[in-house]
Amino acid sequence: MPAFSEQIFYHFNGLHDPKIIFCLRCRQRGGIVRQCLWLILASVFLALTGFGIWLAILSRGLPDISEIKNVPAHPSIQVYTQDGVEISEYALERRYFVPLSHIPQPLQEALLSIEDARFREHSGLDLKSMARAGLAPFWGKYSQESLTITQQLARHFYRSYRKSHERKIQEILLALKIEEELSKDQILELYMNQIYLGQGAYGFEAAAKTYFGRSMTDLSVAEYAMLVGLPQNPAHANPISHIELARKRQLVVLARLRNTGLLDEASYQSAKAQPLQLRPSSPSPVYAQYVADMVRKLVHEQYGQDAFQRGLKVITSIHSSDQQAAYQALRKGLLDHELRQPYRGPEGFENLPDGVSGTDPMVAQALSDYADDENLRVALVTQSSSQGVVATLASGEVLVINGEGLRGVQVALNRRSPTSIRIQRGSIIRVLKTGSQWVIAQWPQASGALVSIDPQNGQIRALVGGFDFDRNPFNHVDHAWRQPGSALKPFLYSAALEHRVMPRSSINDAPLIFAPSSSTLKGWEPQNFDGKFDGPISFKQSLLKSKNLVSIRLLQMIGVQPAQDWMSRFGFDADKHPHNLTLALGLGFVTPMQMARAYAVFANGGYKVTPALITHILDAQDKTVFEAATVTLNETQRVIPARNAFIMNRMLREVMRGATPSSRPTILNRTDLYGKTGTTHNAFDAWFVGFQPNLLAVVWLGYAPPPEGRGGRGGCGGGTGSEEGRVGRGWIAGG
Repeated sequence: MPAFSEQIFYHFNGLHDPKIIFCLRCRQRGGIVRQCLWLILASVFLALTGFGIWLAILSRGLPDISEIKNVPAHPSIQVYTQDGVEISEYALERRYFVPLSHIPQPLQEALLSIEDARFREHSGLDLKSMARAGLAPFWGKYSQESLTITQQLARHFYRSYRKSHERKIQEILLALKIEEELSKDQILELYMNQIYLGQGAYGFEAAAKTYFGRSMTDLSVAEYAMLVGLPQNPAHANPISHIELARKRQLVVLARLRNTGLLDEASYQSAKAQPLQLRPSSPSPVYAQYVADMVRKLVHEQYGQDAFQRGLKVITSIHSSDQQAAYQALRKGLLDHELRQPYRGPEGFENLPDGVSGTDPMVAQALSDYADDENLRVALVTQSSSQGVVATLASGEVLVINGEGLRGVQVALNRRSPTSIRIQRGSIIRVLKTGSQWVIAQWPQASGALVSIDPQNGQIRALVGGFDFDRNPFNHVDHAWRQPGSALKPFLYSAALEHRVMPRSSINDAPLIFAPSSSTLKGWEPQNFDGKFDGPISFKQSLLKSKNLVSIRLLQMIGVQPAQDWMSRFGFDADKHPHNLTLALGLGFVTPMQMARAYAVFANGGYKVTPALITHILDAQDKTVFEAATVTLNETQRVIPARNAFIMNRMLREVMRGATPSSRPTILNRTDLYGKTGTTHNAFDAWFVGFQPNLLAVVWLGYAPPPEGRGGRGGCGGGTGSEEGRVGRGWIAGG
């Protein structure tokens, strides 16, 4: 029965015949269907148009093929520590360009058989492999990503630490562009000269010299099978890092060569049984990437482009043992700090169908898109609960993490937690080994720097400009302008000594309030770090306790301009510091290198020295082309009186000892150590400067920019305001 409204419509229009009614209904329904079809077609058209525009935008950002064809030359500047350890091997990429005609044909065939069997047939994308990978989940299998040689070359150009759909589309577009503009031989030539094969080696020639100490033309079948197995997991499945994994992959390559007819049975058995003679292992690496980068810039400034053609050898003032200790100390400090911070969530997610276990080699392939680290290892979670997490490293090692290893991530193991921070099957996480236990960690959000110099001559003994050079090559040692907080106070106290303030002089540690009508500062009520007032206190004790109010009163007595003039003697830039009383709280800006140079004046008895990194430069024939002048301290370099430096050192030694002899640190069992700490508001910056007459070190940790809503959890206490003019009530300098 038609609806009542339809009956009225038919009645008033004289439509009583059921056939006519049926036809009208069909026509009405047909119109609705047509409208739906048109709507669907319009939606598809708009979606395709939008996708096309998006592709056009991505295509516009693709690099020029000439950039991809440019294989960087092997760097000819060698950098050494003072004790003769080569550090450029770990800071510069090793590359050699070998024309395809000079690459052994068996090596080419072996590579194609294992990496891209249809390389000569496809146009950049292997549609069969892509379809098989796409259908794998429907068969209950892992969707293994199969990349052609061309796609791998494109991915190599877009070296990235995070997966994204945009990057994948760009890789596909770039692969198609490469195939369009280059021949198959050119593509293979670029791939075999540019692909990363572990241990800093790019290309098969560099890998052959790295692992076997010979050119690839001199390798045996067993040896080039080992190299061919490296592209899948070069960081950890190489014969230096994990010989077992490299050997396992080598056997897969040899079996493939036999099955495809490239090796007969006798050759296969011979290669399988051949023992590998690896290149003798080099000494433990000296991680000095920031040093090598500084050397390259300094040498380029001196010699221009010729520097890379002259085969120069640069001898630095770096001591390998000091450098290694500095590198490890800075990383440990940042990692320990990060373990106290709230967990921000996994780095990524991979779909893992049922049946794929942690020992499956496809898990290692899934991790290949995530940069590994020697301390913060990347891992893929295969099981997760509040009691424990099972995860697999890129090396294939399966970890079971529980107990203390989960302390910082309990909220992420709750199934009701937000998806962005939840740890579940398929999550990409970072793990850290502390002692014998693995802990779930995360990449540090804070930055850091450490520089150590000899205060007697300014020579730099160790320098670490950040946590990881590859992720962030910005050198915080000489480029990060940060607020020093209380670490600047010794220079104000040094100025006060010249204004007849003695260590036993009494200064009142009482509240200070600057009314809004004040011509100096408006509405400011500075506080001490501990929020307490000690009343009259000695000059020496006020530095020991880092009293802000005493520092402000000293600056009032000295005058801001005279104080700035005095600080300039130590190498500080006057225009980087406020011309008001907030100078006493360290609200200016300094670099860690500046702090090292300034504190060296105290350490050496009052002389100004210039930090120096290079001691000698030799040419290819080992002839000296540059030698740094020998630094001998003399009175022409004196910037403060010896008595001033002596008194300040005595006071800074008391700072290191603590308030009483019984509370002094005994871990080093030393009485000749001097130092000062400094923090800024909410531990935005944290400093420590320590020294003795022959060695000085500056450590800085901080945030740039500060994390949103960070409350200083696990930080170093309160501090100064993070802006020069931000000096309202409660903004204080740390101790």
